[in-house]
Amino acid sequence: MSIRIEPERCIGCGRCTEACPGNLLRLDAARKITMPRPQDCWGCTACLKECPAGALHYFLGADLGGRGSTLTVREENGIDHWRITRPDGTETVLDVNKKDPNQY
Repeated sequence: MSIRIEPERCIGCGRCTEACPGNLLRLDAARKITMPRPQDCWGCTACLKECPAGALHYFLGADLGGRGSTLTVREENGIDHWRITRPDGTETVLDVNKKDPNQY
């Protein structure tokens, strides 16, 4: 599975369930995010971009060159902050203006 879920951070907004093109995410009875069939996730990261609480992480395994890093996205005032956290705790943040996302 490429998506890691922290249900304790989930605020139950459901934005990720609407964004998932594979319809793989569900809110349980407690309104916490679940993924009943994680093997079907293809790692598009659409859910990450919609989660305002940072409850979803994209796992960058060795097969992706990430060596176990995780990727999270937080939006603030029209800027997406893509944060890569490595296993040793170091971080890299890429800021992308949502109005001009192709500037790179």
